[in-house]
Amino acid sequence: MADNLVIYVVAHQPRRVRLPANVIPPGASPQEISRLLFDESMNERYFRKVARYSYKPATALWLRLLDSGLKLCFGISYSLIEQAKRWDPAVLAGFQRIVSHPNTELIGVEPYHSFLMLVDLPAFTSRMRNMADDLTELFGKRPRVTDTTEMLISDTIVAALEQAGFRGALMDGREWVMGWRQPTHLYYDRPAVKLLARHFELSDDVGYRFSQRQWAGWPLMAEDYARWLNRTDGPFVMVGWDFETFGEHQYYDSGVFEFMAALPRYLKRERVTPATATEVINAYGGAAYQLPLSPFPATWAGSGGAEFFLGNDPQRALFQLMAACYHKAQLTGNPELVDIALWLLQSDNLHLIHWWGRWGSEAEVSVYFMPDEWWPLGVDGIIWEQQCVYRNFLNALDSYL
Repeated sequence: MADNLVIYVVAHQPRRVRLPANVIPPGASPQEISRLLFDESMNERYFRKVARYSYKPATALWLRLLDSGLKLCFGISYSLIEQAKRWDPAVLAGFQRIVSHPNTELIGVEPYHSFLMLVDLPAFTSRMRNMADDLTELFGKRPRVTDTTEMLISDTIVAALEQAGFRGALMDGREWVMGWRQPTHLYYDRPAVKLLARHFELSDDVGYRFSQRQWAGWPLMAEDYARWLNRTDGPFVMVGWDFETFGEHQYYDSGVFEFMAALPRYLKRERVTPATATEVINAYGGAAYQLPLSPFPATWAGSGGAEFFLGNDPQRALFQLMAACYHKAQLTGNPELVDIALWLLQSDNLHLIHWWGRWGSEAEVSVYFMPDEWWPLGVDGIIWEQQCVYRNFLNALDSYL
């Protein structure tokens, strides 16, 4: 029977590239290169859409829930922070109100939502320290727990997080990672960093299945969900969702706002006490169990393995181009060019082409996030033009070597 519930939400918007790719003239400045690579008008359009349907109404929802006694672990990418600063500071102010609430714990997210940890682990370690400093300055709270990018976790990533000073990390509680273990206990790969495993089935009941009328659990009632949470086998249960679940992935008229508004009452009835990640670490850290992690990264995306991002030929080719761009930018010694390369390392660019050569629910999720403006290029055109973005950046770097 679970005594505690940890709720984690992460807010993120990618910095989408411009397709078809622009040719970058020799000697272009970093600012001009950036303007040619990224489609900021598209990014603004998507940001404003999600702000209207999710960020603003969901922020109001979470503030009411926090006032009612619910507790929240909240993560946000630098990518979204920059978009909010630029296009609607009121959205950022809302996020700041959430974080400032005494019932909220700020969770550290890899600032660019990138896969830097797969390309340069020492740089990842340094940037995670810097991220904690930056978020402390912006929000007034220092993150001690992280979910990296897409909850990407492995033995080597945890070692880096330990050096970066984090006390805990969030991961997904998939069977191939957990083995015989339940996701409702606290674990560790290295004793200094405690691991909280997301209960992916109970999480997906809200984040993925909530509005699916063919699902046997539809319509999901807060009373039933609180009972399911209580009956898990362990001292606590953690559920994790995208912030955009509320109003964007699950529309307002799905009833998800009413569901969340009712949940605290039924949690109290089931004697499930809300808690933050750090509170769980403090309460159960002395009784944590060892969980040897694989060097092969696990994630909360898809079926839980890195193959969601690297499972088809275009994804693997693009990842090679990502790494090439990053390393060549490092050779220039120009921090502005390295910054562009980090934006190009965003995991979203691999997520967006997961559908290539695939079908089923995971491919449908990838298609859902594809920009409408790209489809007229056709399947092969999308793959080719996306690679051209990276090739053009590589060529532009020659002027700086």
